[in-house]
Amino acid sequence: MDKNYIKIFGGNSIEAKRIELALIENNISPILKDEKESARLAGFGSPLPDLVEIYINKDEEEKALAIIAELNS
Repeated sequence: MDKNYIKIFGGNSIEAKRIELALIENNISPILKDEKESARLAGFGSPLPDLVEIYINKDEEEKALAIIAELNS
């Protein structure tokens, strides 16, 4: 991953999709890393079947974390 990006979430795909949509609605472009889907496309199984990570540009970290905190409250 590019050094300008930071991981702000790691968890199940349902929560990741909810966070992704909230970020997009607030003009933040997240990058999702889905281990299950990557393994499936490569023809392998994944030891962590429901792990999705969300990365964003470091410049948007404060705004993104505030959005996530609001979703979780």
